Amino acid sequence: MDAVDLVGLVEEHLEKARTAHAGRSATTLHGGRTHRLRQTLIALAAGRSLGEHESPGEATLQVLGGRVQLHAGGRTWIGETGELLVIPPERHDLEAEEDSAVLLTVVVDRQ
Repeated sequence: MDAVDLVGLVEEHLEKARTAHAGRSATTLHGGRTHRLRQTLIALAAGRSLGEHESPGEATLQVLGGRVQLHAGGRTWIGETGELLVIPPERHDLEAEEDSAVLLTVVVDRQ
């Protein structure tokens, strides 16, 4: 198994997010059809969001850089660099207060 340079990937994808029309960039680091665990790096430019969407199932967000807000069911959680947020099992959205990168970890149901 090769090591992944998260610091380098965060810098690369934040640069892409800043220039992208949607203000975001993402790449899957681990996972696929044969894995039950999927990890995706998501970079968001300041003020951009993923928009409300369904819960992917059991999942967490590790904030690799920046400051984000996770909104669900009328509640808001703030995540800053180095913090881990558990994604609630309901519709939610993610907003970047500043240029931010997160590592989304999802357990994929393969039944």
